[in-house]
Amino acid sequence: MSTPDRWDLLVLGGGTAGIVAAKTAARLGARVLLVERDRTGGDCLWTGCVPSKALLAAAESAAGARRAERFGVHVGGVRVDFPRVMQHVHAAIRQIAPVDSIESLEAVGVTVRTGNGRFVGEGMLDLDGETIRFTQAVVATGASPAVPPIPGLADLDFLTSDTVWDLTEAPRRVAVLGGGSIGCELGQGLSRLGIEVTVVEGAPRVLPREDAAAAAVVHRALESDGVTIRTGQSVASVVASDSQSGWVILDDGAKVAFDRLLVAVGRRPRTTGLGLDTVGVELDERGFVVVDSRLRTTNPRIWAAGDLTGHPQFTHVAGVHGSLAASNAVLGVRRAVETSAVPRVTYTHPEVAAVGVDTGRERDGIRILTLEHRHVDRAVTEDLTDGLTRLAVDGKGRILGATVVGPRAGETLGELAIAVRRGLRTRDLAGITHAYPTWNDGPWNAAIADVRNQLDRPATRRALHTLARSRRWWLERRVA
Repeated sequence: MSTPDRWDLLVLGGGTAGIVAAKTAARLGARVLLVERDRTGGDCLWTGCVPSKALLAAAESAAGARRAERFGVHVGGVRVDFPRVMQHVHAAIRQIAPVDSIESLEAVGVTVRTGNGRFVGEGMLDLDGETIRFTQAVVATGASPAVPPIPGLADLDFLTSDTVWDLTEAPRRVAVLGGGSIGCELGQGLSRLGIEVTVVEGAPRVLPREDAAAAAVVHRALESDGVTIRTGQSVASVVASDSQSGWVILDDGAKVAFDRLLVAVGRRPRTTGLGLDTVGVELDERGFVVVDSRLRTTNPRIWAAGDLTGHPQFTHVAGVHGSLAASNAVLGVRRAVETSAVPRVTYTHPEVAAVGVDTGRERDGIRILTLEHRHVDRAVTEDLTDGLTRLAVDGKGRILGATVVGPRAGETLGELAIAVRRGLRTRDLAGITHAYPTWNDGPWNAAIADVRNQLDRPATRRALHTLARSRRWWLERRVA
């Protein structure tokens, strides 16, 4: 196929958002060029979702063996072969990689070029010295681990969520800077694999963006797995004893020794060096691309998708962004990003899954329904009752938000995301037959309890009792 003088759509970045954007546009009949500086697949495949979940699967196997005795199952000494664990991690990456490969893109009509792209003028991209012309573009270069300006940190060969997968031997002690989702997931996983882990979080609690009750459950789970947690303390400095080991010095003077330091304090957008200012694409004060509700930037011919937009930095959001930006660009439709029901999951054990409005506090017009999982039969049978379900509902019983803490909470969240998105009420959820016993009994039973509470209101109870008496009188008349 000959190369066009001008591409209908240029996609800059080959992660989830870029791949979905490119494939969507190609299927719509556009001539699409995707430019990726390194390898297609993005952070999710190579350094994020896939390797982390593979590591956590191995960690759960080790933890499950250790706790099997409570069921009367006696397992001998659990030994973790860390190099084999990392082989499993990289095998999972290799198995999934073909889905996001250059070949898969070319199979649907996308042309892929590898190199460093930079906008140099309206409708023009410099690709390592070659000028590429395009009509419209989608910028999808993602985000990278943020590195805080802590004194002494630059002197250390520290790890991030990008580089931790290069480990081939297990360090004895790991300090994790950051108690958010990434820090808690990797901290718990490494601890379960036999590594001494300390998580340091400056906020008063781990998972500071989640419901406090949910965070408390995770805190207990981490400590149960041997993780030392230091919250409410900022890091004053890092003192290196060699290129990899040293001490984290906290504000109160306490020291946390480590053989490797993992920095997990968030992610920053990859927007530098792209020439965005050259083509009138504005960034906000944090470096994120400014977009409207349809993902159009301040240059009407350029769109943005994924982690660099300032929207929630999740793979599923990036995929939706890619499809939406591409269809808006190619077809000229005006689809807007839907933000009220974006699900999020922290893959600790137990998982924390949430969607919609905050379930952490009641406020005007919003009630919080809480069901502790000691009342969920599946949790009792698996001896995993330290979890909960919380629903935020309005005065009409509509479900506005939800938080679930428990095994496979991410799967439980699916129907709750639909409920929030579609404005379903607790009586709608209660009226759906659920398989028993499942973890989904948590939201279902919370909804049933709310419906029962509504039926117990004095006016409702009187009306129902009147109806029952009328029915009884009518039936007795017929029998007579």
